Amino acid sequence: MEGAVAEESQPAADWWRQAVVYQVYPRSFADSDGDGLGDLRGILSRVPYLAALGIDAVWLSPFYPSALADGGYDVDDYRDVDPLLGTLADFDEMTARLHASGIKVIVDIVPNHTSSRHAWFREALAAPKGSPARDRYIFRDGRGPDGALPPSDWTSMFGGPAWSRVPDGQWYLHLFAAEQPDLNWQNREVRDDFLTTLRFWSDRGADGFRVDVAHGLAKNLAEPLAPLPAGQHPAGLDVPPGSHPLWDRDEVHDIYAEWRQVFNEYDPPRTGVAEAWVHPSRRPRYASPSGLGQAFNFDLLEANWTAGDFLRVITDGLADAQHHGASTTWVLSSHDVVRHASRYALPARDRLESTENARAWLLSNGTTPEPDLGLGLRRARAATLLMLALPGSAYLYQGEELGLYEVADIPAELIQDPAFRRSGGAEKGRDGCRVPLPWTTGGPSFGFGAGGAHLPQPAWFGPLSVQAQEHDPASTLTMYRQALGWRRRLRTTESLEWRPAASAQVLHFARPGGWQSVTNFGSAAVPLPPGTVVVASGPLNGGLLPADTTAWILGG
Repeated sequence: MEGAVAEESQPAADWWRQAVVYQVYPRSFADSDGDGLGDLRGILSRVPYLAALGIDAVWLSPFYPSALADGGYDVDDYRDVDPLLGTLADFDEMTARLHASGIKVIVDIVPNHTSSRHAWFREALAAPKGSPARDRYIFRDGRGPDGALPPSDWTSMFGGPAWSRVPDGQWYLHLFAAEQPDLNWQNREVRDDFLTTLRFWSDRGADGFRVDVAHGLAKNLAEPLAPLPAGQHPAGLDVPPGSHPLWDRDEVHDIYAEWRQVFNEYDPPRTGVAEAWVHPSRRPRYASPSGLGQAFNFDLLEANWTAGDFLRVITDGLADAQHHGASTTWVLSSHDVVRHASRYALPARDRLESTENARAWLLSNGTTPEPDLGLGLRRARAATLLMLALPGSAYLYQGEELGLYEVADIPAELIQDPAFRRSGGAEKGRDGCRVPLPWTTGGPSFGFGAGGAHLPQPAWFGPLSVQAQEHDPASTLTMYRQALGWRRRLRTTESLEWRPAASAQVLHFARPGGWQSVTNFGSAAVPLPPGTVVVASGPLNGGLLPADTTAWILGG
């Protein structure tokens, strides 16, 4: 496993190429007013915590006015703050405080769809067929003699048809919830309005944008509407790349070329990162310098805990980045997936089935199969330390630095995710990773706020709270702080050199400056390479690296 991947070190304008970005889900981070919902002033109050953690940027999930039909990803107004979360003045103060602490701000933007409460959609419903107001969205007549059948067989990602009928008989497209009507990106007014939104937040200090469903904006709307191709993956990953009528079409990059022109109006240029669930061969186009700049690489998130899986994902990701002049990204948890401390606690299955494995476990309220939580946390810590040693950007999700597990036993009547309702309970949804954070060992919401929390917090949150871990040298929080501190000191060029390993179950690589990372995926301890251990994901004994452990080593 020897070889090298290298690029030149980046100037300050390219801060994002090796940044550590911390995702804040605002409604579940910190509640400043005791209403049970996190808010911007709550984030503001925790800026010292974020600075002490050692991150480079915060990515804010949507904080816009919203009915919360989909956790804030149903946006009423793209250029305002939800009154329940604060004001534009709060955003400005929060951004200034983060910037003063050396932390960049990335804003989540949701361009595929608005909410059904958006002024444009209300205007569309009041307007006649064929009107300019309706052309901002995707309205069609139904099939059949009375138009009572949906215009096509397209299905929603949340289950059921992707079409809903309005009183005058037409249907509108929503690839997600019915409260999230899809925009028509062939419409020039839609394109121009989002350019205005990009400038609005950039002018207020946003350093970049995370682009939700970046691969979904361009659609084949030619009549008759094309049927869905045969395949099992809802995002079309199992059909020839670029051929799906709804996902990852070539013309989507014309949109992002215009966005790049706006980004480049600023000094330093604003940056973007695409949420694009696409074939790996298609990902670099989203991450190109003429496009958004980066795209999420979810392959590591989907990999089983094996040296072979991790080696394949890392080598492929770095090779793609080098070939296209992009910066790769690494992520293990987010607001959309089961937390990795729980995923690694489940019995291993084929990588392609790992998502279904987690879904089945959620539906059992986290009881079948019974998770090995100790094993899950050991592997989660080891995986994170390995990920933070890699070239490229690392994306962290709030609470993973506490070693939080998924809250799998939320009562059905309290579940908020629309996927649960629309699937008739066949999908548990994503609420288990969105439960508000525990800051203190006790209190009505473990320090999240003065009152209760909008999702139920389990009793085991107390021992995993920030307060419980703050001064514990063996805690997960301490490991994250140590690792991020060393990463910032050691980060130089985007290069990696594989070193011979003690066994096939060990991954060992070096970064510039004599910095090495070694991870033992096997079941037996192996000898540590020579040098000084500066961070380890677990206890080390007698010069050996135990199973499910990563260590960073200087010198040797």
